[in-house]
Amino acid sequence: MRNVQAVIIGGGSAGLSAAVTLKKQGIEDILVIEKDSEPGGILEQCIHNGFGLQTFGEQLSGPAYAERYVDMARELNVRILLNTMVTNLTADRVVEYVNAEEGTVQVQAGAVILAVGCYERPRGGINITGTRPAGIYTAGQAQRYLNIDGYTVGRRVLILGSGDIGLIMARRMTLEGAEVVGVAELMPYSNGLPRNMKQCLEDFDIPLMLSHTVSKVFGRDRLEKVEVVAVDENRNPIPGSEQYFDVDTLLLSVGLIPENHLADHAGIVMDPATKGPVVDDRYMTSAEGIFACGNGLHVHDLVDFVSLQAERAAEGAAAYLKNGKAKGNPLHIRNGNQVSYCVPSQFHPDDPAEKLTVYFRVRTPLAHGTLVIRSGDQVIRRVKKQKLLPSVMEEAVLLGKQMTGLTEDITVEITEED
Repeated sequence: MRNVQAVIIGGGSAGLSAAVTLKKQGIEDILVIEKDSEPGGILEQCIHNGFGLQTFGEQLSGPAYAERYVDMARELNVRILLNTMVTNLTADRVVEYVNAEEGTVQVQAGAVILAVGCYERPRGGINITGTRPAGIYTAGQAQRYLNIDGYTVGRRVLILGSGDIGLIMARRMTLEGAEVVGVAELMPYSNGLPRNMKQCLEDFDIPLMLSHTVSKVFGRDRLEKVEVVAVDENRNPIPGSEQYFDVDTLLLSVGLIPENHLADHAGIVMDPATKGPVVDDRYMTSAEGIFACGNGLHVHDLVDFVSLQAERAAEGAAAYLKNGKAKGNPLHIRNGNQVSYCVPSQFHPDDPAEKLTVYFRVRTPLAHGTLVIRSGDQVIRRVKKQKLLPSVMEEAVLLGKQMTGLTEDITVEITEED
């Protein structure tokens, strides 16, 4: 069995950023494993702009953003295996992969970084009754068919879910000449970024139906009609609110789920709120030497944040390879009032990171609030916030000196204001 200093599983934005950072940290023996035929991940099908403002200071398309990192990785001689599937990962960092050239191979890694991305919730994951006609896609599937394969997926379209991919596809389908009759959203607020609401729906006069969902589909060979109903505050259908739309295509933008079957196989502790691994302030999981970042850890709204978080995970992996794991036992970072989750969710008060960014999301929209970070009764930070939305990932920065010597867990919460 061959030994490798660091194996990165996934060659998308997170994996490439982690590889570049490891090289810059002096880790030379790196192997990136990517299942697709090209590195770049989901960015390759995101031909719209809006990527790179935080990372490169300019607006790029998804492929152009990916190309920047691919070029950096190649300049640093990062080894990338393409068309290669990781089939197993153990807690002691044995990575098994398979491809056409080598067959099945096992390598022993000094450190592993999970940069595995996420997948879309399909029709089977939601409660839509009716037949099984053609014309029902996840928004990401439709995006790939249209932008990479060159297929027109439909001419009269309804979209369920106001996530960013669904909003972007509403615009994309309109520009392709299709009629988007509307976007139905189960929640009483949009789940997309405000800029996508403006640029993808409002600018094209596409209706948004909040507190509505698709309850039934009709059609034999091809989708012919959908039933849309209003829902109450408990998300239950309201009898008598049914509307019917004659459409040939239904796009589902109903949630992204971190892809973590490898972490499950390795026995890594998972966070039920994020569906990703529990990680500490170095982004190490419960399995020593295995790190996680990107959308496989928790779903991000901007790729720039994915790349930045991957840098932090790579720095943690490099520190582990050079010096071993952090000293002392970790304490928890817990989500309090109006906060749905925190990442990372552990920190080391005896050996804290120089600076720690805690990512979190609020549970419901808030016009005003105060971010409060405390350890027991001790308030560490207090920051006024405005326009807090569940669709927008928030962050709170803690300095190492603020965490040093703490003996109680940290709680991140939002106190509401009128």
